[in-house]
Amino acid sequence: MNSMVFHPGLILIATGFIAAIVPKSIRKFVLAGGPLVALAAMFSLSYGAEWIVPFINGIDLHVVQVDRLNWVFGLIFSMMAAIGGIYSMHNKSWMEALASMCYAGGALGVTLCGDWMTLIFFWELMAASSLFLIWCNNTAKSRKAGFRYLLVHMFGGNMLLAGIFLKVSAGEMMVSSLAAGPHDLAFWLILIGVAVNAAIPPIHGWLVDAYPEGTITGSVFLSSFTTKVAVYCLIRIFAGTEFLMWVGVIMALYGACFAIIENDMRRLLAYHIVSQVGFMVAGVGIGTDLALNGATAHAFSHILYKSLLFMCAGAVIYATGIRKINHLGGLAKKMPFVFVCFVIAAFSISGIPLFNGFISKSITITAAMEAGFPAIELLLQLASVGTFLSITMKMIYFIFLREGKDVEIKNEIPKNMYVAMGIGAALCTVYGIFPDLLYRFLPFAMEYHPFTVDHIVQYIQLLCVAMVPFMMYLSHMEPHEQLTLDTDWLYRKPFVALVLSISSLVCATRAALGGFFRWIYDAFNELMANPMQFLCQEPRTMEGTGDVPDKYNPDSYRTAIGEPMVIIMAVFLVAVAFIAFA
Repeated sequence: MNSMVFHPGLILIATGFIAAIVPKSIRKFVLAGGPLVALAAMFSLSYGAEWIVPFINGIDLHVVQVDRLNWVFGLIFSMMAAIGGIYSMHNKSWMEALASMCYAGGALGVTLCGDWMTLIFFWELMAASSLFLIWCNNTAKSRKAGFRYLLVHMFGGNMLLAGIFLKVSAGEMMVSSLAAGPHDLAFWLILIGVAVNAAIPPIHGWLVDAYPEGTITGSVFLSSFTTKVAVYCLIRIFAGTEFLMWVGVIMALYGACFAIIENDMRRLLAYHIVSQVGFMVAGVGIGTDLALNGATAHAFSHILYKSLLFMCAGAVIYATGIRKINHLGGLAKKMPFVFVCFVIAAFSISGIPLFNGFISKSITITAAMEAGFPAIELLLQLASVGTFLSITMKMIYFIFLREGKDVEIKNEIPKNMYVAMGIGAALCTVYGIFPDLLYRFLPFAMEYHPFTVDHIVQYIQLLCVAMVPFMMYLSHMEPHEQLTLDTDWLYRKPFVALVLSISSLVCATRAALGGFFRWIYDAFNELMANPMQFLCQEPRTMEGTGDVPDKYNPDSYRTAIGEPMVIIMAVFLVAVAFIAFA
């Protein structure tokens, strides 16, 4: 069905451009209203809706092609754009408004499209626009982190583009599953390109490097789109690729372990993006209908609670100017609303019953058990313990409950930030209590009930056990001051040294060649200024002075008149004699 549709992604992009050019007093209404229009447009799209645009050489671009899978992702992306728009209403930066809306619009463009060419266009739009959410922070660290972010995403985008080029060259225009094979070059190139955006180790360091350096409002958008768009692509293209199951488990454990020792609030939360996306990647690898529903549901829930965590962390930074956990404490009394919202988000990400993380995370763990992977089930549960330790216990205690830290509230939090946090907290709770509000929209049919006695008891036991080591080693749980480098050490240290060494070599070579060619140039100019030097002729001294002229003067090399006259007369006499006796 090729019908006239209102593309929610294009609406968001238009919102960004409008917000960039209107006066500041109007911009806040554009940022709040535009995403709501996009959300309404998303609800207007029905399953099977299409928008096909003729391109070149008889190629059609399937800009919109809706099914159950991309509709639910489109829904949460539109909802998040609306929440993020409200959270950033106070923002006076036109560039950040443009970048955030184009970023969200690009995410919807990737999600709703049906062909490879449209996918790569919106994919690159996401990368380019999200970069400015980092650079808009306008600090030395954000500029460096943004540059590293740019390099990594150029690599990932080029890998994806190369794989798409192979597919399109073979006449395969439509996005389709590649899991069944063949695992050819195009398969691996596309997988690497998507894996970069999914922050799959060891190519995940860009996330924990860049997201903490973004603007306060920009980081909320960053936490919501790039990795989840990648999860959508993994479900669409690589569902059932079994080795991804183990990759996901590694991600879940890896991110949780690094988060436990991290001190920077947003860097800690960024590690938990890696960890939580690991649950989704594991579901993609398992590949059953239940597992893919779990990956989809967890992506949906993750966007809500992770954005809420970043909003609360941003509110703390906005109010206090402090990012480090060990410098904070006692904020529950000074910022009670932020505290309540943070607790809801922390309970959600930890999978505590009656919050949305529980109704999605448990699907993937159950799917692993039903598919016959008990080790996967056990390791994912262990990762949940790490999440509970680092966020619910560590962040809540050291930021909000610990006494003895006299933290000054320097700035009053804007009301729109409170509204956005309230909406996020309400949605985390509502979906946790009424899971069918989400389950009814999942892409595959399933029969699953999260609120069984076994599920609830199992999670309560795990979380209670996790509290024991935290309370026993509370004095050692406060994070250290130093920056913990991850795989980004490779391009922060040796790669930088390599680039500097090559740059120094190139500069030295350039200087040497420049000196050599300068010498040739000067020598050539000197010879051209006095061409008689080619004949090894020495200039005559100037009459009456005995000085040799500084500059070339042909008169200085001209011989006396008698010499050429003698030569001419001699030649003349020889010629006459030759004629006479011939």
